[in-house]
Amino acid sequence: MLLRSAMTGLLAASLFQPVLAGNAETYEPEVEHVNDNVYAIIGPTDARTYENHGMNANYGVIATDEGVILIDAGPGAFSGPYIERAVAEVSDQPVRWVVNIGVQDHRWLGNDYFQQQGAEVIAFEKTVESQKEFADQHMEGRLPDALEDRFEGTQPGYAERVLEDDTASITLGGTEIELSLTDAHFPGDAMAYLPAADVVFTGDLIYVDRMLGIHPWSNPQNGLEAFARLEAIDPAHVVPGHGRVSDMERARRDSGDYYNFLVNTVGEAARNFEAMSDVLNANEDVERFKHLEHYDSWHRTNMNRTFILFEGM
Repeated sequence: MLLRSAMTGLLAASLFQPVLAGNAETYEPEVEHVNDNVYAIIGPTDARTYENHGMNANYGVIATDEGVILIDAGPGAFSGPYIERAVAEVSDQPVRWVVNIGVQDHRWLGNDYFQQQGAEVIAFEKTVESQKEFADQHMEGRLPDALEDRFEGTQPGYAERVLEDDTASITLGGTEIELSLTDAHFPGDAMAYLPAADVVFTGDLIYVDRMLGIHPWSNPQNGLEAFARLEAIDPAHVVPGHGRVSDMERARRDSGDYYNFLVNTVGEAARNFEAMSDVLNANEDVERFKHLEHYDSWHRTNMNRTFILFEGM
């Protein structure tokens, strides 16, 4: 496969929609050029399915002379070879590092596969703690239900190199990665910024094209604060946790503004002791977010969970 130029990569990003090649069981992830030596695997925006191997998220591929760096490891043993084939499109180097910036199942349950191939897994201490906390749920939840036999051989694997504090900088092959915790979608989630390429992998802090989800353990206040830190960086290229490669304008429209709405409209109403039903009904039809996929299934749930969170503060 010919490597795309930066301009071609950006055009592809604006038009990209993941497809299943051939029949429904031959989904083959591909890398998309973002900038310089930085690439992304852009997963489907629908649910985890047998057909997409549970790879309904975005992953990073950073090619260096000393080995490839993966941003997140995929959902398990079955997906590992698919990621390796995608990596081989842009580098003949092995995967040297796997950097975990996510706690949700489809981001880290592939750790063990890459560890068996000789890669070192790196993550914040809080990320590892949260992965361990959710491991049983992930090993018995939606992912194994969706993948059925394809989940066989998957087992939790945790970082050998554990980073302390809330921020860290790591470098391989001359490529520096600045890491910082976000604690938004899951406790222990993080984002990764590559200063030389001006690319940020946001993990599940940012969704574009589809609506982000607020789980019982999510924290939209943390999301709003982390988004402010992302705005201060102001990267040229944003690889969200879900959706196409974007810029800050789209990240703000599809996620940053939504965090602001949840915190300063729904959360503020909860702090002011307004009735939850009145608040949810009044804000059920918010036109500026209705372009997002899964709006109908997630928006009211997101408001409900945000209200409960702020009601207890």
